[in-house]
Amino acid sequence: MTEYVPAPVDRRLPTEEARDLMALVRELAEREIRPTAAEEEEAGRFPRALFTLLSESGLLSLPYAEEFGGGNQPYEVYLQVLEELAAARLTVGLGVSVHTLACHALAGFGTKEQRAEHLPAMLGGGLLGAYCLSEPAAGSDAAALTTRATRSGDTWTLEGTKAWITHGGVADFYTVLARTGGSGARGITAFLVPGDAEGLKPAKPERKMGMKGSPTAQLHFDGVQVPDSRRVGDQGQGFSIALSALDSGRLGIAACAIGLAQAALDEALAYTAGRRQFGRPVADFQGLRFMLADMATQVEAGRALYLSAARLRDAGLPFSKEAAMAKLFCTDTAMRVTTDAVQLLGGYGYTLDFPAERYMREAKMLQIVEGTNQIQRMVIARHLAGPESN
Repeated sequence: MTEYVPAPVDRRLPTEEARDLMALVRELAEREIRPTAAEEEEAGRFPRALFTLLSESGLLSLPYAEEFGGGNQPYEVYLQVLEELAAARLTVGLGVSVHTLACHALAGFGTKEQRAEHLPAMLGGGLLGAYCLSEPAAGSDAAALTTRATRSGDTWTLEGTKAWITHGGVADFYTVLARTGGSGARGITAFLVPGDAEGLKPAKPERKMGMKGSPTAQLHFDGVQVPDSRRVGDQGQGFSIALSALDSGRLGIAACAIGLAQAALDEALAYTAGRRQFGRPVADFQGLRFMLADMATQVEAGRALYLSAARLRDAGLPFSKEAAMAKLFCTDTAMRVTTDAVQLLGGYGYTLDFPAERYMREAKMLQIVEGTNQIQRMVIARHLAGPESN
């Protein structure tokens, strides 16, 4: 409809290496991801071969140490890569974020021997990971999980069901949180479970309003046996490992949300520049110009917020509150901006011929995953005012 081409995001990257990396990501996104995104999402096809390509390109290992095959990039850079990938197709950006989350436990809490044995394949060997914390009756209250691991000698046997698992049924490995002790957070331990383990049975993927190309499924653990050498961290340390992973994972969701919002803004800018009513482009009308200005301001504010939190993480400083703020603000921003994009496109925004409606459906999911935005508000309030009184 128009020759308008949005300018690339003007990024402040810390090194020449990071600038080269971003150029690679943009070229790959334009060549391999964006052209087929709408078709594959509508068909519900998961781009498994694309994740193999991302692994070969070093994009599944960016924030991890070079000695184990990682890219040794700061989170500040890694998150901007996620944003670019999510802008091209959210299934891809979110998938990289989930894979990074699945590697977090072993990279941060595994023994040197475990890291040497497993991380090179996980980070650059074409494998894809998933993260198993939530259960049918333990979502926001993750410490109430009931999947149990029972030890006999040097072997653990896992029994139970995990729910809402991104990459469920297609992942090569799962980081699984299971109960090894009493009730509550202190009775939970982390395990690294192979995707082809005997007794591990994925259910049929959930039927979702958006993100149809990204499989989300329950996983049933029916006597899955895992050697103690695949226990990650100390027995009973699992919940603290999970919370550490989620702090970083929430920044990944924030970056993906801003990528999605940027894509919606670009679509709205292109449409309003080319659509003419009353003899001039609709982008000339003040009411619509103000909407575009508000959308752009929200996107820039979200980007600044997640990058500020990432820089705290890179400096080794506490960032849990800031991660919750970034996840909350950026995903709420994605919902507002994608909704406004549909409005700006008018009737066309409600059709499958334009991606705005898909962006809007996908944005809703981001307000829910890795801690609903109501949970984020609870986390932020506890940092500000202390724990709730009993």
